[in-house]
This record gives sequence, structure tokens and C-alpha cells, in this order.
Amino acid sequence: MRVGLQVPNFTFPGGSAHLGDAFGSIAQQAERAGFYSLWVMDHFFQIPFVGAPEHEMLESWSALAFAAGRTNHLRLGTLVTGVTYRSPGILVKTATTLDVLSQGRAYFGVGAAWNEQEHAGLGVPFPPLAERFERLEELLQIAQQMWSGDDKPFHGKHYQLDRPLNSPNSVQRPHPPIMIGGGGEQKTLRLVAQYGDACNLFARMGDDALRHKLSVLREHCDALGRPYAEIEKTSLAHLNVTRDGGEGAITPAQAIEQFAALAELGIDQAIISSVSVHDPAFFDLMGAEVIPAVNKLTVAGR
Repeated sequence: MRVGLQVPNFTFPGGSAHLGDAFGSIAQQAERAGFYSLWVMDHFFQIPFVGAPEHEMLESWSALAFAAGRTNHLRLGTLVTGVTYRSPGILVKTATTLDVLSQGRAYFGVGAAWNEQEHAGLGVPFPPLAERFERLEELLQIAQQMWSGDDKPFHGKHYQLDRPLNSPNSVQRPHPPIMIGGGGEQKTLRLVAQYGDACNLFARMGDDALRHKLSVLREHCDALGRPYAEIEKTSLAHLNVTRDGGEGAITPAQAIEQFAALAELGIDQAIISSVSVHDPAFFDLMGAEVIPAVNKLTVAGR
């Protein structure tokens, strides 16, 4: 089993003037501790679950490019990019650039978008949900076409690309892993089965709900003739680990138990966020005790 780190909050001690040093240090410490991947949200305003909209929020793909320059092995992805934020051809070009410059470490995390507030605030059109899913499917089709090297015109319902040229193409072949975020059973998980290389589900929904979502994904795979085992199953959760587990935190042993439960469900990569990412002791603890034990866990079905 693998462990990833999400950084959703950029309101760090020291303020914005030191944000670059702080984020770069987090990326480097995550790599040294043995985290498999580093993820940032793709939002322009901070989201309500994390903080006020005025709080610091970095543009995701620029932040990942910065992290790529500070690391050597850490895989890098957005969790996830909303389809409405950028035109599909530009988004694929951006993700490809990250993959090329990081020597093949990019994930392509995408979803249907949901935060209407930041759309209105920055003048980004926010179509109805059904249309956003139509656009998401066309984005996935465009991405696969561009990464295949096929630059013939793409004529969809929502997007028209006269020549979707992508040079240089991605280092990872046939393309960076496509992660589709969300657990919608009729549309999102069907798109995962048809186009995706990875899914992402909220661990906080509980074991029974996760088990059900994965069962639905399997059904979509069976209907499409797609091997279920080809898809990387990932989860997202908040985790606060300290040596003694005091003040609402958990101990390393308790953290390993939580990861083991996810592995039993078939989760290949458990992505976590933590309020302690600015504390070197968090990375020391994860690197010395938690991640080595989790990496030895056998994922059900593997």
C-alpha cells in the first residue's frame, strides 16, 4: 500500500512572504519521509471546509511545477482539477508540461467542479451539473487523443479543437495516470471505468460506503469489459498523528490500523492531509514508523 500527502491549506506560520519556502520544504520532507505522492486542490479561493475564501490559495499546476523542482521522486497531482477552470487543450498541455519537466511524475486529476463562488468571483462560467459532466467526458476524450499523438480535429458538443497538437508529448506512456475524483454512482464511477486509471473516494464516508462505491465501480467495469484491477483505488482522509496521540491526534500504531482497514477494502493508495505538515516532527514520525509499515500492507485483490 502507498501513502500520499495532500496539502489543502496554504495558510502557514510566517505568512505569505515565506509561503514558497514553506511549501518547498513540505514537498522535500514528504519525499524524504517516503510519501509516494503530493497533491494540491485545484481551487482559486479557499474552500469552506478548510478556511475562509480570503485565505491563501495557490494556483495548483504552478504549485506542482514548483514542487517538481524541489523533489526527485515524488509523484504530483491535482485533487482534482475542475473541468470548467481551463480549456481542455490548454489543461492537457499544462499537465504534459509537468510530466515532461518532472521526468514522468504527473497525475492528471480531474472532476466536474462544484465551487460556484470562485467561478462567479473570477468570471468563470459555471454551467449546470449535467453540462459539466458532458464537458468532463469530452475533456477525457480530448486528453486521450492528444496523448496518443493524434492531432486531427476534435468536434464535440461543447469543445471544438482544430488541431489538438501536443508537442512534446508526455514522458509517461500512454499518458499520465488519469484520476477522476468523486463517488457519483451513475456518472463519475462510470467515467472512471471507461476513461480513468484511478479513482478517489472520501475515506470519511466509512468502510461500508467505501465498499459499496468500489462494488459499483466494479459493476461499471464489468459492463464495459474493463479489468477492475487496472484501476488504482485511492482514498482521501485527514490524519493527525503524534507520538502520544494526545489532543485529538492518534498514535502511529492507530494510524497503521486505519491504513490496514483501507487496504482490506482494496484501497491501493491512501492520501492524507494533516494540520501538522509545517512540523518536521510529523514527517519524522511518518517516515520512521508509519509509512514503512503501511508500505508492507497487502491490498485486498492484489
